[in-house]
Amino acid sequence: MSLHSRSTGSRGYLKKIFINKLTKKNFNPTQFLKLQKFLSSQGIVLKKKNSFNIGFEKFRTLYLTGLSSFIIIMIAFIAPIFSEFEPKIAKNLKINESNKKFKKVLEGGDIENKSKIDEGLDLSNILEDVFKFEEIPQDTVRLSASTIEQLFKDTDYSLSEVRKNKKVKPIRLSLLPNEIKQIESSKKRKNLFIQIILPLILEENSLILIDRKRLFSILNKNKNSKKEINWLNRKFKQYGVLNKDIPTLKVRMDIVPVSLAIAQAAKETGWGTSRFALEGNALFGQWTWSGDGIKPAGAESDTKHKVMKFKVLKASVRAYQRNLNTHSSYKNFRQLRAQLRDDNEKLDSLLLADQLDNYAETGKEYTKILKQIINQNSLKDFDDVKLMPLSVKYKNLI
Repeated sequence: MSLHSRSTGSRGYLKKIFINKLTKKNFNPTQFLKLQKFLSSQGIVLKKKNSFNIGFEKFRTLYLTGLSSFIIIMIAFIAPIFSEFEPKIAKNLKINESNKKFKKVLEGGDIENKSKIDEGLDLSNILEDVFKFEEIPQDTVRLSASTIEQLFKDTDYSLSEVRKNKKVKPIRLSLLPNEIKQIESSKKRKNLFIQIILPLILEENSLILIDRKRLFSILNKNKNSKKEINWLNRKFKQYGVLNKDIPTLKVRMDIVPVSLAIAQAAKETGWGTSRFALEGNALFGQWTWSGDGIKPAGAESDTKHKVMKFKVLKASVRAYQRNLNTHSSYKNFRQLRAQLRDDNEKLDSLLLADQLDNYAETGKEYTKILKQIINQNSLKDFDDVKLMPLSVKYKNLI
C-alpha cells in the first residue's frame, strides 16, 4: 500500500506507528477500517498500491518499442503476398525486372513452369545467319587430303596432342578433300575427318557460350541499354522464340557436346565419305523441303525432301546446332541438357544421345550407334578442349 497525504508533517509519525499493523501477516480488517477513517479525518488518502502499474510505468518504453518492432516486421513479411512481382517482358523489354523470376535459372537453379518453357517455334529467321555464309564470295580451293595432312603436320596439329593439352589449333577448312574416301586406313581417315571438323564445332560452341554469358549479364542488370535490347530481339529470332520468352531462350541457347556432334557427323557422312558431305558440305544429313538440296540416291520419284546443302562446312555446323536447339523433335534433348545445367553437371554426350531417337528413322537403334561411335573412338576426350585464338600465322595458312 502507498500513502498519499496532503499534510506532509504527519507522514513520519504515521509511518512509525502503523508500519507493523499494515503488514500482510498481522492485517486486521476492522482495525484497517478504523485506520482509514482516522486518516481520512486528517486529510490523508489511503490507496492500495498497484504493483502492475509500477512495473508497467518502469518498462513502458521497452514494451512499446517491442510492440512497434513486431508490427513493423509483420507488415514487411505480409506485404509482398499482396503485391504483383511477375516481370513483364513487354514491347519495351523491361528486362530489369526479370532478376526476381530468372535469378535461379541463370545460376543453375530449377526452372519454374517447365511445361510452358520451350514451346512453339518461329521458323522465319532461325537460319538467317546461316544463309549469310552463302552470300560471302567463296574462292576457296578444295585442298587435297595430302595437302591438308601436311598443313596439320606443319602446324603441329595432331589429335594425340589435343587429347594431352586440351587445345586445338584454329585451322578452319571450308571443304572436305575428295580423296578422303580413298584413304584405306580407317584410323587415318577418321583422324583426318575429326581434325577438319573439330575446330568448326568448337568455334560454334564458343560463339554460343559467349552469347549465353551475355544473356545472363543482361538479365542480371537493373537497366538495359537499347543495344542490349536489340541484341535480345535478334536472339529471339535466331532461336525461333515466341512472345520473347526469356526462359525458352535460355534453354535453347546452349552448346552441343563436341563428342556428340562428331559422332553424328561421322554417322551421317560415313566419316566424311558420303556424296552429301563432298558435294554439299552436309555433315549432318539435315532435310529440306524447299530451297537448294541434294536428292538422296534411290529415293522414290514422289519424294519431296532433299538433303540440305551448304557452300562451306561451317554453315552446316551452325545449321545443325540451330536444328537441335530449336526443333520440337529435340525438346527432350534440350530439357535434359537444361536439367544437367540445373544440377551443375557436365553435359554428358552419352546421356544426351538417348534423346535423339527422332533424328533418324531407326530411332533407338540410331542412338545406340551414336554411343558406340563415341565410346569406340574416345570422342569424350574432346569435350573439354579449347580453341586457341586465331593468329595471323594460321590465318595465312588457310
